[in-house]
Amino acid sequence: MPRKWFKRYLPDPATLAANRWLAWMGPRLQDPQLWTLHRRNVARAVAVGLFAGLMPGPTQMLTAGALAWCWRINLPVALATTLYTNPLTIVPLYWLAYEYGCLLTGQQGGLPALPPEWATQGFGVWLGQMVDWAQTLGWPLLLGVPAQGLTLGLAGHGLVMLAWRWHTVHAWRHRRHARKTSHGSD
Repeated sequence: MPRKWFKRYLPDPATLAANRWLAWMGPRLQDPQLWTLHRRNVARAVAVGLFAGLMPGPTQMLTAGALAWCWRINLPVALATTLYTNPLTIVPLYWLAYEYGCLLTGQQGGLPALPPEWATQGFGVWLGQMVDWAQTLGWPLLLGVPAQGLTLGLAGHGLVMLAWRWHTVHAWRHRRHARKTSHGSD
């Protein structure tokens, strides 16, 4: 994959280590493995990010960061990959997770009730209603969310490995063709 493109958007590890909010991580944040852009490292980071993206609310990036830190995989890629979930995508993703859980448990599919709509009651009330709604979904959702996260992670890992390989082979062929063309015109 285009390392130059990735490197253009990656923050500098030394700058992050000097940040007052991240200084407690010390030298571990400057571990080169957390910033390495090679095929396996990035593929694993995408898998972790896709898995962690289904975690509830604000724990997504914390989960991705902790897993990337523990397993020494690309931290920025793992964090950025969690961004596929947002307020517009989380309900459809959890519905798919519920259906996946129904399939795995053998229970009857279909949502028991629609999720609560945002109204003028305020965020806290709506969040409480969302938690109550999620609890009515039970075991299928509890099993479906991690199963879907693992499935997305494995699929993401495989796709990155294939795309990276395709890009590398394409670049090799392009260079070989360019060499043949330049040597043929001499």
